[in-house]
This record gives sequence, structure tokens and C-alpha cells, in this order.
Amino acid sequence: MVQTKTKLTFADFLQNYPDGSGIYELVNGEIVKVEAIRAHKNVARFLVFGFNDEIRRLGLDYIVDKDIVIRTVKTSGQEQGRNPDVGVVKASVWNSNSLGYGALTEPIQLAVEVTSTNWEDDYVDKLDEYQRLGICEYWIVDYLAIASRAYLGNPKVPTVFVYSLENGSYLVQSFTGNERIISKTFPELEITVEQLVLSSQIQNI
Repeated sequence: MVQTKTKLTFADFLQNYPDGSGIYELVNGEIVKVEAIRAHKNVARFLVFGFNDEIRRLGLDYIVDKDIVIRTVKTSGQEQGRNPDVGVVKASVWNSNSLGYGALTEPIQLAVEVTSTNWEDDYVDKLDEYQRLGICEYWIVDYLAIASRAYLGNPKVPTVFVYSLENGSYLVQSFTGNERIISKTFPELEITVEQLVLSSQIQNI
């Protein structure tokens, strides 16, 4: 007799989350460890500092963090547990339950995914899930130009795609080189793709 493995719900995921041993996501009903190279972490850290500087400078009602777990749903209705490389959430939402854990079921303001070898997850699966949840802004930071030419063109160059939610659907803008990345969440942000590429190589913040 073949036994079918029971798929975990989001509640199961939070209850069984392995503490103190890395970052995990709930993918297709299974707990999957998410591992990133140091360059990947450098880019995420650079953005955390950049966003946090804007929050403090302008007194914005946001909190930025690298450990925000959010509940998303696939087209099939199956629950997923995602942990964006960088998450920005309204401080009023975050602090409404300050004694709770980092998991959220409501949409956050901004999610950033820094691409790696499983880049299709960011460009396809998470894009669909984040749009379905209603996350206002979603960045795909392809600092290695690792996605296919269908996304990056030919020749492939490091690119940041910024998806903004309009009437329930994402509209996308792409940025390369020395172009300033335009963000509705942080309209005065002064960060370029070239700076992100450099941050992946050298991080002394």
C-alpha cells in the first residue's frame, strides 16, 4: 500500500517551524529550507539599510525586516508560507499584535526577492502569489542576470523589476545600470541597480 504524505497547512508550518536553524518556507505542503549565498545576503542587507534610512528620514509608518513570514495562496487554493528576502510592513499593522510571532496573513506593503538558482520561483510562483495576496509592491532583484533572456533580453544584464499593484493586477517597470529604481513605497529612494550589484561584492556596513 502506498502512503500519501499529508500536506501541511500554514498553521502546521508555523507550529512545526524549525527554530534556530535557518530560514524556511512552506512550499507545496512541505517545509523547505531556504539557503542563500553571502552575496545574496549582502544585497538584501543593503536594501534593509536603504529602506530603513528612508523610514527614519521621512518618519514613515513602516517597519523593514528580513524575517517576515507571510501566508500566500496558490491558484489551487493551497496555502504557502513565504519569507521574502526583505519585507516592508506598516508599523501600525505590525504593532497591532506586538506579542505575536513574525507571521502575517494580511498583505505587506513591499516584498523583495533577490534571485538565485531557483529564479523561476520569484518570476512565476511568488509573482502570482504576491499579486493574489495583494502586496502593494514587489521587487525582483536579479543582480546576477540569472533569469532567461525572455525576461532579461539579449544580452542579459543585471535588472530590478518593480511590480506595482493597480486594480488588483501588477504593472511592471524594469531598471538597469545607473537608473534610479522608482518605488511608490519610497518615492525619494536613491538606489540604482549598479549599487546593488556592487553591494553583492563588498559589504562593510
